[in-house]
Amino acid sequence: MKKIVYPIFAFILLVIIYGCSGYEPIFSSKNLQFKIADFSIEGNKILGNKIYSKLHVLSQSTKDDKNVRKIDLLILVSKDKNATVKDSAGKILEYKIILSTEVYIKDFKTGDEILNETFVSSATYKVQDQQSETVNLENKSTDNLINNIYQKLLIKLSQYI
Repeated sequence: MKKIVYPIFAFILLVIIYGCSGYEPIFSSKNLQFKIADFSIEGNKILGNKIYSKLHVLSQSTKDDKNVRKIDLLILVSKDKNATVKDSAGKILEYKIILSTEVYIKDFKTGDEILNETFVSSATYKVQDQQSETVNLENKSTDNLINNIYQKLLIKLSQYI
């Protein structure tokens, strides 16, 4: 009985793996054909530069193509950090970070507006025993929010470019 089950199981596993070989995501970033001709960053420049650098790397992958659409990019980033939970002595136990990003994209040649969108993302984190651990947790939460906003931005760009 075991001699029959193992080949059948191996065959089914092979069919499942082979069926996934042609997978392509619906919103693939390699279909985006754009080049950033001009950009400006307002608000929190450090966070704006992180978003811009991700977009710049994506735009560099299509720099030699002739069908590339040149764009002007404006990124306005603001970060708010609020205490959400306090104990009875008034000591803060939890913070909430709200990252708001406004992205304006215009066609470089015609000046037509391609995208005018505001992305808001938030996360909470608990205060740790060590201050350095709390700062590391805040930085990690901020990086996760930036990645979340970047992914939302890619989805919107794939619809309009």
